[in-house]
Amino acid sequence: MSLSLGLLSVSFPLMTSLSQTRAWLSLSFSLPLSLWSTQTFPAMQPVSVWQWSLWGLLLCLLCSSCLGSPSPSTAPEKRAESQGLRFRLAGFPRKPFEGRVEIERAGEWGTICDDDFTLQAAHVLCRELGFTEATGWTHSAKYGPGTGRIWLDNLSCSGTEKSVTECASRGWGNSDCTHDEDAGVICKDQRLPGFSDFNVIEVEHNLQVEEVRLRAAVGRGRRPLPVTEGLVEVRLPDGWSQVCDKGWSAHNSHVVCGMLGFPSEKRVNTAFYRLLAQRQQHSFGLHGVACMGTEAHLSLCSLEFYRANDTARCPGGAPAVVSCVPGPLYAASSGQKKQQQPKPQGEARVRLKGGSHPGEGRVEVLKAGTWGTVCDRKWDLLAASVVCRELGFGSAREALSGARMGQGMGAIHLSEVRCSGQEPSLWKCPHKNITAEDCSHSQDAGVRCNLPYTGVDTKIRLSGGRSRHEGRVEVQIGGPGPLRWGLICGDDWGTLEAMVACRQLGLGYANHGLQETWYWDSGNVTEVVMSGVRCTGTELSLDQCAHHSTHIACKRTGTHFTAGVICSETASDLLLHSALVQETAYIEDRPLHMLYCAAEENCLARSARSANWPYGHRRLLRFSSQIHNLGRADFRPKAGRHSWVWHECHGHYHSMDIFTHYDILTPNGTKVAEGHKASFCLEDTECQEDVSKRYECANFGEQGITVGCWDLYRHDIDCQWIDITDVKPGNYILQVVINPNFEVAESDFTNNAMKCNCKYDGHRIWVHNCHIGDALSEEANRKFERYPGQTSNQII
Repeated sequence: MSLSLGLLSVSFPLMTSLSQTRAWLSLSFSLPLSLWSTQTFPAMQPVSVWQWSLWGLLLCLLCSSCLGSPSPSTAPEKRAESQGLRFRLAGFPRKPFEGRVEIERAGEWGTICDDDFTLQAAHVLCRELGFTEATGWTHSAKYGPGTGRIWLDNLSCSGTEKSVTECASRGWGNSDCTHDEDAGVICKDQRLPGFSDFNVIEVEHNLQVEEVRLRAAVGRGRRPLPVTEGLVEVRLPDGWSQVCDKGWSAHNSHVVCGMLGFPSEKRVNTAFYRLLAQRQQHSFGLHGVACMGTEAHLSLCSLEFYRANDTARCPGGAPAVVSCVPGPLYAASSGQKKQQQPKPQGEARVRLKGGSHPGEGRVEVLKAGTWGTVCDRKWDLLAASVVCRELGFGSAREALSGARMGQGMGAIHLSEVRCSGQEPSLWKCPHKNITAEDCSHSQDAGVRCNLPYTGVDTKIRLSGGRSRHEGRVEVQIGGPGPLRWGLICGDDWGTLEAMVACRQLGLGYANHGLQETWYWDSGNVTEVVMSGVRCTGTELSLDQCAHHSTHIACKRTGTHFTAGVICSETASDLLLHSALVQETAYIEDRPLHMLYCAAEENCLARSARSANWPYGHRRLLRFSSQIHNLGRADFRPKAGRHSWVWHECHGHYHSMDIFTHYDILTPNGTKVAEGHKASFCLEDTECQEDVSKRYECANFGEQGITVGCWDLYRHDIDCQWIDITDVKPGNYILQVVINPNFEVAESDFTNNAMKCNCKYDGHRIWVHNCHIGDALSEEANRKFERYPGQTSNQII
């Protein structure tokens, strides 16, 4: 075979097969450059360097024309539809793999609206940007509003598309959004192998402040975490640098403290630090910082970076120093004196529900004694930061919309909240009082707040598990001598203790708390250093729970009887529809001959055992219960199907021995009647419009309650009652508790109880004022329990 390329004409040996050609090329490339012309082609003379570049071109042509298609590669193949598009990540503050998504089309850069934006769309865009996948996405212009066109709106992708042009949308340039709704993506920091980024433009290569910290100037080895006072340092590409204090203001300190998880700042002794600075060497990287005090990040402030050739840095100045005031949750660990903490002014009027980590959750506000949610319309970082600081955290890291922290239930109190960022409370921000038609719980607003670094995650670890989310719990203890790791006795270890362990690990909720860990290897750690752990479930670390640390008492010895956990970022959240209980409650006198199965399942009062069976009757308070799953994971029985118990009388399986407790209480809390309901049929009775049923009990089917669905126990089925035969007339409290033994983990146990006022006169019962346990203010709850049955009654 002979080819002619301008001045260079060469002849190749004729190859009889593709394999011979590949072998020849492999040999040719492996030969030294000096031997190519004399050994491979003896007739050729040495050629110049520029001629060798033609040789490279020739060989590339041979690879593509003679050798066929290359072997499969993970490098993305750019479709023709994407050839005319270019992509970039913009905005600040951000890291190289995250930012506002911008697309250039027809020579004009534009953004994407966050309406209907999903993680699947983020996957497609991250691959367009050269990353393997997306780990998250943002809304409401988290990285700042863009400019120009909004190219895409209502973008809908399945996640498998090779180009964003294959996703459904309203069409290019057709949008009803503003740049306050610009979408962003957070990609996995892993590039696609072989990705050609000719269509990806990285913008804003200027220096950015990615991270801020306080470095204690004195007593660094002895001061407890979190650090609340010290030199301000920013992380730049070449390392950590100090900030020049010229022009430094309280507004700047307010922003820095917010980033570090503190709600406010206080004055600092600058004279002391200036004297100290004269004896130390400093590396200044930032100056001219001017914040308004409402920014969520230092990068949003006006500031200047020192250039590499600046020799005189911060002349006459010193490193900026900040002192922050921790919130109530972190005041004790930081060593703050009690008198320095402001006293709470009455009951809090804002709270977070449903978050897997401290400082995050669905925003709920208290109005007229009742808790309700906030609609996400116009919800932004300024409003979210007001909530975070009001609750004792720092500024907001994210303002969440679309019920990202689960849907609430009941009233929606606020909408279109517009804060300046300086308000002391969300209620001080201009807002719209909402009506039922304005918003739904699918639009509940949420927040993620900046938190102080406490270091508690370094004092606990998991070992032996199949993933980082499970394993045997090991804790670090101080004691005499060096720090060492040890195990926790499994006695009495349960869901509440496991929840605290998972929270301390930063792994979210607890799926299971295990008392035996036979299948997880303990490695070299065999000593049990903690026992008798009892938590309420709200603690930040196991150290805050009651426990034995000096005198270990463990009934069962050995590493296989130590505590273990399985953690998860999501959890279910069951909530009883309290209004339905009130609407369906009534009394029935049921003959004993119809209650044999109920007696077998222990659904009657103890006095029924001595009754004259089958004659006589039992007086039953009956009602329906509708149990919703408002969490972010399905509610599943703890036990697998292999351990469910068959009950021949009713002809069904029990997946949980006790699913609900029904009690009649006196005003002082004394129980006068009780009932319990086994979960003989956990299934999806009905679901929201966009949710499909997953669980049904027929034919030994899987049991559970899907997110967005509810399980209905009708008033006319067995055991859906309380036996009140022995209850005397009077005023009482009806209490229903779901998942009373915490057998299955939930994101929130405080809303598992429902209470009603009831007045019984011996013949009829009045039930009213039914509400979830945490739905009312503290004052309203005290009033409820003080005067049960004394308000205006409804005859049932």
